[in-house]
Amino acid sequence: MKQTLTTVAALAGLASALPAAAQFQKPEDAVKYRKAAFTVMAAHFGRIGAMAQGRVPFDAAAAAANADIVVAMSKLPYAGFVEGTAGTEKGQPNTKVWTERAKFDEGAKKMQDEVIKLAAAAKANNLDQLKAAFGSAAGSCKACHDNFRNQ
Repeated sequence: MKQTLTTVAALAGLASALPAAAQFQKPEDAVKYRKAAFTVMAAHFGRIGAMAQGRVPFDAAAAAANADIVVAMSKLPYAGFVEGTAGTEKGQPNTKVWTERAKFDEGAKKMQDEVIKLAAAAKANNLDQLKAAFGSAAGSCKACHDNFRNQ
């Protein structure tokens, strides 16, 4: 039941993501929005990673449920990347998000495609497939961080 509610909440958020950029009253609202979306996505991605890395026992149902949430959340943060929200501190997006927007959007799409593959692998109930898909998804995340986040 708890996972169902989480999934419903994630999907409701997804439905409201497209008009979200127009709804931010202040740049800091956009920052809070994208950070919250990434936080939820990272929490569920980390649960899958713990299984893929053998830190917790593999549970196919839990992996699939977490992957579904990651897929839904993967679409949300990008509405929060509005002009005027770059930062200079470590971990904040750098100005290349806006000066190289097509490349940034391509990286976001790549990550979204990889987490869809991760969800399919999780549903296959095969730990080796999950490990491979997790590695590819993690690599797509890292590529964006390396290019568009202050180190």
